[in-house]
Amino acid sequence: MRPPVKIRITYCAECGYEPQTLDLAGALMHEFGARLSSIEIIPWDEGTFDVRVGDSLVHSMARDGGFPAVDAVKAAVRRSLEAA
Repeated sequence: MRPPVKIRITYCAECGYEPQTLDLAGALMHEFGARLSSIEIIPWDEGTFDVRVGDSLVHSMARDGGFPAVDAVKAAVRRSLEAA
Protein backbone atom coordinates (compact mmCIF):
# COMPACT_ATOMS: atom_id res chain seq x y z
CA MET A 1 0.00 0.00 0.00
CA ARG A 2 1.30 3.45 -0.91
CA PRO A 3 1.91 6.01 1.85
CA PRO A 4 -0.67 8.79 2.16
CA VAL A 5 -0.03 12.22 0.67
CA LYS A 6 -0.08 15.59 2.43
CA ILE A 7 -1.84 18.52 0.76
CA ARG A 8 -1.14 22.13 1.75
CA ILE A 9 -3.35 24.99 0.56
CA THR A 10 -2.18 28.52 1.37
CA TYR A 11 -4.81 31.13 0.58
CA CYS A 12 -5.42 34.84 0.99
CA ALA A 13 -7.91 35.18 3.86
CA GLU A 14 -8.13 38.95 3.35
CA CYS A 15 -9.13 38.38 -0.28
CA GLY A 16 -12.03 36.10 0.65
CA TYR A 17 -10.64 32.94 -0.96
CA GLU A 18 -12.17 30.65 1.69
CA PRO A 19 -14.91 29.26 -0.61
CA GLN A 20 -12.37 28.17 -3.25
CA THR A 21 -10.15 26.69 -0.54
CA LEU A 22 -12.94 24.70 1.07
CA ASP A 23 -14.31 23.54 -2.30
CA LEU A 24 -10.88 22.22 -3.30
CA ALA A 25 -10.29 20.56 0.08
CA GLY A 26 -13.73 18.92 -0.06
CA ALA A 27 -13.18 17.63 -3.59
CA LEU A 28 -9.83 16.13 -2.59
CA MET A 29 -11.30 14.50 0.53
CA HIS A 30 -14.16 13.07 -1.51
CA GLU A 31 -11.83 11.70 -4.20
CA PHE A 32 -8.94 10.42 -2.09
CA GLY A 33 -10.16 10.13 1.51
CA ALA A 34 -7.82 7.94 3.59
CA ARG A 35 -5.09 8.09 0.93
CA LEU A 36 -4.36 11.62 2.20
CA SER A 37 -2.37 12.03 5.40
CA SER A 38 -3.72 15.56 5.83
CA ILE A 39 -5.02 18.67 4.15
CA GLU A 40 -3.41 21.68 5.77
CA ILE A 41 -5.25 24.95 5.17
CA ILE A 42 -3.17 28.05 5.86
CA PRO A 43 -4.78 31.51 5.87
CA TRP A 44 -2.34 34.09 4.57
CA ASP A 45 -2.43 37.40 2.77
CA GLU A 46 -0.95 39.14 -0.27
CA GLY A 47 -3.37 37.57 -2.76
CA THR A 48 -1.87 34.10 -2.54
CA PHE A 49 -3.44 30.79 -3.49
CA ASP A 50 -0.82 28.04 -3.54
CA VAL A 51 -1.35 24.30 -3.56
CA ARG A 52 1.35 21.79 -2.63
CA VAL A 53 1.07 18.04 -3.01
CA GLY A 54 3.78 16.62 -0.80
CA ASP A 55 6.79 18.85 -1.44
CA SER A 56 5.74 19.78 -4.96
CA LEU A 57 4.14 23.17 -5.70
CA VAL A 58 1.44 22.23 -8.19
CA HIS A 59 -0.27 25.62 -8.38
CA SER A 60 0.72 29.16 -7.50
CA MET A 61 -1.59 32.07 -8.19
CA ALA A 62 1.48 34.31 -8.59
CA ARG A 63 3.11 31.93 -11.07
CA ASP A 64 0.09 30.41 -12.85
CA GLY A 65 -2.64 33.02 -12.33
CA GLY A 66 -6.13 32.39 -11.04
CA PHE A 67 -7.30 29.38 -9.13
CA PRO A 68 -6.25 25.84 -9.99
CA ALA A 69 -8.49 23.48 -11.90
CA VAL A 70 -9.64 20.83 -9.43
CA ASP A 71 -8.90 18.11 -12.00
CA ALA A 72 -5.29 19.32 -12.32
CA VAL A 73 -4.78 19.10 -8.55
CA LYS A 74 -6.40 15.64 -8.48
CA ALA A 75 -4.01 14.53 -11.24
CA ALA A 76 -1.05 15.80 -9.20
CA VAL A 77 -2.27 13.83 -6.17
CA ARG A 78 -2.65 10.70 -8.31
CA ARG A 79 0.88 11.10 -9.66
CA SER A 80 2.23 11.54 -6.15
CA LEU A 81 0.39 8.45 -4.92
CA GLU A 82 1.67 6.39 -7.85
CA ALA A 83 5.26 7.58 -7.41
CA ALA A 84 5.39 6.77 -3.70
